[in-house]
Amino acid sequence: MTTESTTVRTWTILAHAIALIGFFVPIAGHIVGPLVIWLAKRDESPEVDMHGKESVNFQISMLIYNVIAGLLCFVLIGIPILIILHFLNIVFVVIAAIQASDGKLFRYPLSLRLIK
Repeated sequence: MTTESTTVRTWTILAHAIALIGFFVPIAGHIVGPLVIWLAKRDESPEVDMHGKESVNFQISMLIYNVIAGLLCFVLIGIPILIILHFLNIVFVVIAAIQASDGKLFRYPLSLRLIK
């Protein structure tokens, strides 16, 4: 494996894994990290472009789902939905980062394809 491919692989992993910072920096933390990596590195590698778009799309989708679940908290059904969404976010991000380390693109389930 060349240094260039190792660097690309590192950026693809980071494009997914950095979304976990959102659990420490609430509100925009999940989106900002993947967005910054995607915007900064998308022109350097098609792989980073694909992984970055996939990660950003998923995090935007999760934000939309969380807002809807937050509104549903007024009728109490939103609380378990929020818990499930947070669990799924962690699990899918970890799976995506592992897949990226193997050189594969993970297509997040439940992801709206907003950025093409």
